[in-house]
Amino acid sequence: QTKIFEPFFTTKEKGKGTGLGLATVYGIVRQHGGGIRVHSEPGQGATFKIYLPALETTDCLAQKAPAIPAKDLRGDETILLVEDSKMVRDMAKALLKRQGYTVLVAENGTNALSVLKNHDGPVDLLLTDVVMPGMNGKALFDLIRAKYPDMKVLYMSGYMDHEIAHHGVLDEGMQFIQKPFSVLALAAKVRETLHDRGSY
Repeated sequence: QTKIFEPFFTTKEKGKGTGLGLATVYGIVRQHGGGIRVHSEPGQGATFKIYLPALETTDCLAQKAPAIPAKDLRGDETILLVEDSKMVRDMAKALLKRQGYTVLVAENGTNALSVLKNHDGPVDLLLTDVVMPGMNGKALFDLIRAKYPDMKVLYMSGYMDHEIAHHGVLDEGMQFIQKPFSVLALAAKVRETLHDRGSY
């Protein structure tokens, strides 16, 4: 119980698990200003309690995201999207295509290398999950950087960026977006990363 919300803690054998997934839940709850607690007893099961702040006024509901001109969030670059969750992969692909991008899709690092091998032309951005079975996103980017030296990278994860950096999976300061993300947040972060001269 003391480790249940830790990133990468697993009860499986070494190398066979990437975590219980509860660090992702913890991150989402914390994103919304809440807290989560667990109580468990042998033979009785476990109870998770999630505490979220209550709205004091309906004014919060009227708040909108900053107005960013839609044309500024569009692009015509080619993006390699690597994500092992089909739901997230399909959603991100649909969003990016709607924004004008050419999208190459892969479900893991090995599949991504195969997609690149069969692709003629430039790839401007690698949008990849950080924690995936087999090869993680950082290892994938390190492998393909030699062939695509101008490629930018945007990492995404249900874990918080400082948690991933703390476990040595990702360097501090890398372009990162936490899941779940909104349509606007992803579109804006992709444009920011493509324009960032410091993100490789």
